[in-house]
Amino acid sequence: MLLEIVTPKATIYKGSIALVKVPGTKGSFEVMHKHAALTSTLEPGQIKVIESDKNEIFFDITEVGIIEVKKDHVVILSDSIKKVE
Repeated sequence: MLLEIVTPKATIYKGSIALVKVPGTKGSFEVMHKHAALTSTLEPGQIKVIESDKNEIFFDITEVGIIEVKKDHVVILSDSIKKVE
């Protein structure tokens, strides 16, 4: 599944993943391969990405955002997302 994490200024992340966990407005949820199509709002919090090789990466989202899932392509949009080092 392809994940893109995007702000108005740059693409923060683009890669093949196994799972992404996001802070949804009504609670956190996970998106995996073959997930149903959806669009949802996100709250400030932490995004957890498990890449195809099982490597884990974390991002902080500090502004509200949106996640869109279509046919194994996930896009996360927000004004402020930073990779946790």
